[in-house]
Amino acid sequence: MNSNELFIKTPPLRLFFVAALPGAISMLASALYQLIDGILVGQYLGDTAFAALNLAMPFVIINFSIADLVGVGSSVPISIGLGEGDQEKANNYFTCACLMIVGAGAALGAILYAAAPGLMALMGARGDFAEMAVQYLRTYAICSPVTTIIFAMDNYLRISGKIKGSMLLNILMSVLIVVLEFLFLSVFHWGIWGAALGSALGMAICAIIAFIPFARGKMLLRLTRPRFSKRMFRQIVACGSPNFLNNIAGRITSILMNLMLVRMGGETAVSVYGILMYVDGFIQPLLYGMCDSLQPAVGYNWGARRLDRVKAIEKCCFTASAIVSLLSTVVIALWPEFLARLFVSGDGAEVLPIAVGALQIFSLTYIVRWFSFAAQSYMLAVEKSLYAACISVCTALVFPVLLILVFYPLGLTGLWMNFPGTAVLAAVLSVWVLLRFRKEFREKEKQIANDPPAQPVG
Repeated sequence: MNSNELFIKTPPLRLFFVAALPGAISMLASALYQLIDGILVGQYLGDTAFAALNLAMPFVIINFSIADLVGVGSSVPISIGLGEGDQEKANNYFTCACLMIVGAGAALGAILYAAAPGLMALMGARGDFAEMAVQYLRTYAICSPVTTIIFAMDNYLRISGKIKGSMLLNILMSVLIVVLEFLFLSVFHWGIWGAALGSALGMAICAIIAFIPFARGKMLLRLTRPRFSKRMFRQIVACGSPNFLNNIAGRITSILMNLMLVRMGGETAVSVYGILMYVDGFIQPLLYGMCDSLQPAVGYNWGARRLDRVKAIEKCCFTASAIVSLLSTVVIALWPEFLARLFVSGDGAEVLPIAVGALQIFSLTYIVRWFSFAAQSYMLAVEKSLYAACISVCTALVFPVLLILVFYPLGLTGLWMNFPGTAVLAAVLSVWVLLRFRKEFREKEKQIANDPPAQPVG
């Protein structure tokens, strides 16, 4: 099915099942390998290694966030360009973005490799705890040039209409990572760096597989002679900033949380926070997978001036996000001990009671978390990057830091309460953003009512 037939002609509800469900499955596969990564490290290497992984993880995600900035930032104008019928623009953005991601991965990887010991010392880690965190971060840093592009390639596959191919690639990547990590930790008995290497190798292999059909000219998007421009950079940065700022702000918040956790409860508190992040890392990709998979369709219709379809697609997105989010609340609230035991080795006498209480509070987050998530994705798809950035930065940094101060007297309980509190504030902000955008949307409907239809690229 070509892009025009898929994005313009497919009924919105059917489009949701064709595009969003495979996207959710893709992200679920990614979430599963991250979940299993934590389980394998916790079970084979112990609690100190699990805490070290979680201490280093914010910096690993910062590394990937640069690629996400370019990948998402280029995907939005590429989709809109195709909807407008501008194939040349779409190909140039695609080519330049690939080069930018590889270059940024090499540069940031080198910086993180050199800075790893100092960063872990700054976090307050000492001894084996610090050494393991440094090994984990440095392994990812070395592999950065060939791994960071994988998530951008996933976006480009979906834009090209290869939604099932994107899903199968993510499933393959997850299987490869799990197999390699199990082999490195269980059979070869390597240290925590083996877990990072297994993940990096799985990503690199799948990045190469994904790139081959683009390099051979078999896709809607094709490599061309790159033409960089200031306008292109500005547009990529503007469209990619919401996701980038969300990642960076979220990692800054995680670093602040870890600083407080190390001082309030040491490795045990960091481990509990890691459990919360792994549970969140399973649910959030489902939401992201559905919303992100529909972004090309929304952007394509926005470029083609089919605002009726934009509204219909977004209704499906918001409804599905609500269902997934509310079901997550129920599961976490009913089975917190089962979830905690997945990551705790032995009887977990020290970690388990704290983790169970933390998960019960954390479950309240998803009562309203879906709304801000879907709203941010919607704003990004229609190039309202300022609105999307406002939601993402406030959700990932401003509200959590504010609530850290508010709940500080409650100790660790206050830190766990930060999550549902942030979700409520983010939902209120998202309502305000959508009300403002509704006025702009109606004005655009009036402006294009008598215009001839766009000629999208199929």
